Amino acid sequence: MSGTFGRHDLVRVDPSAWAAWLKTRPDLTGLRQLDGWADAGRPLIVRRRVPGEAGTAIPLGLPMPPADGKRRIGLALPAAALTPMAPPDLSATREYAPAAWHATIAALLALGRGHGLAPRPFGSVLWQAVTGLTYLGPTSDLDLLWPCPEPVSTGLLDGLDAIAREAPMRIDGEILLPDGTGLHWRELRDAPKGGSILAKGLDGVTLRAVAGLRGSRNA
Repeated sequence: MSGTFGRHDLVRVDPSAWAAWLKTRPDLTGLRQLDGWADAGRPLIVRRRVPGEAGTAIPLGLPMPPADGKRRIGLALPAAALTPMAPPDLSATREYAPAAWHATIAALLALGRGHGLAPRPFGSVLWQAVTGLTYLGPTSDLDLLWPCPEPVSTGLLDGLDAIAREAPMRIDGEILLPDGTGLHWRELRDAPKGGSILAKGLDGVTLRAVAGLRGSRNA
C-alpha cells in the first residue's frame, strides 16, 4: 500500500492533472472518452505496480469500453492529484447487470450476509455502474472482491463454488485480506492444505502458504 491508496481503490483525478498527463500520451489521441474523463468525475482504479515501476506516484489503470477497443491504459499520478472515491458494493450495482444475472446476484448477497460480508464488483459491472458507459456484453464475467478477515471461512469458499456452478456467467474475483492482499477465491478453495497460492499486492505478486489462510466453515 502506498499512503492511503490500496490496490482496487477507486480515485477521481484533478482535471488539470489529467489534461497535463494526456498531453504526454499522443498515442491515445482518438480515444473519444478520454478528454472529458476527469471532468465527468469518472474514476480510475489503483493497480499493481509492474516490474521496474518505482517512485512515489500512484499506479493507476483505466479499461476502455468495448466500443473503444477494450484497451487497458496504465499510468501513474501523484497522490496529490487524486481523491478517493467510495466503491459501490454489489447490491448498489445490481441494476446495471443483465436480468439473467439477478437471481445469482441475490444468492451472492445472501451468502455475504450469512458471513457478515459485503462483496464489491470490479470489472465490467463496476465500470458500467461508475461511468454510465457500456462495458457489459454477452460473454462478460461477474468479477467480485470479498473483503474478509483472516483466516477465510471455507464455508464462504464452498458457498461461492456452489453458486458459481449454477450461474449463467463465470464468477471470478478475489478474497481481499485486511492488509490488502488479494487471493483468487478458486485457488484458495482448491489449493491443497500444504500448498501455496499467488498473493497479489500493490507492489507485486508473492507466494503465500495456504496454511493459516483457510479457517473453519464459520470462521
